[in-house]
Amino acid sequence: MAKHKAFVKKEKCLACGGCISVCPQDAILMISSKAIVDNELCNSCSICVKTCPIGAIIWEGT
Repeated sequence: MAKHKAFVKKEKCLACGGCISVCPQDAILMISSKAIVDNELCNSCSICVKTCPIGAIIWEGT
């Protein structure tokens, strides 16, 4: 079974930091005022996807 990967739609990201504060793996960084997911650290828990108030974080892959 393939692992989902979280992906940030940079054009939608408001840099609110909510995703960073909830990530249990510390897999999200803020770079140039946009969230970036380090999929090497991400465990596909989906907390960030559920937390983003504007849907800027989505699943990529299946």
